[in-house]
Amino acid sequence: MSEKWKHDGVQVIPGHSLDPNTAQTPGMERKAAINYARVGAQKIWAGTVRIKPDAKTGAHHHGELESVIYVIRGRARMRWGEHLEFTAEAGAGDFIFVPPYVPHQEINASTDEPLECVVIRSDNEAVVVNLDIAAVESPQTVTWVDPIHK
Repeated sequence: MSEKWKHDGVQVIPGHSLDPNTAQTPGMERKAAINYARVGAQKIWAGTVRIKPDAKTGAHHHGELESVIYVIRGRARMRWGEHLEFTAEAGAGDFIFVPPYVPHQEINASTDEPLECVVIRSDNEAVVVNLDIAAVESPQTVTWVDPIHK
């Protein structure tokens, strides 16, 4: 019985072996760590995102999937909405939640350092729907209010 878990138990995916052969959006580089093809994941996808200094991604959404972004390094400026009319920023150590079907864009708010994040999605496939959206010029800043700890 114990031998069964040797290769079917915990799996460590080294950071240098992440797979760039995953759905991409212009302006960012995604790499897959955890998905069905690589480790047999049934319910999640996880990987990394890197955005060059002073760069922004194209607008996109992830279909019915929920996404969690954890900022490792840099400053993320998120824009979202039908015309990317809302904005908020997150720094190292912050989490970002993106609900299903929400059109959004990631922007590296730093002009001199890359933005590096870990992304986790609620299915084992990397669903990415790239969009052609005319963004508003002056998005409205939104401050998140915790409904539990007001």
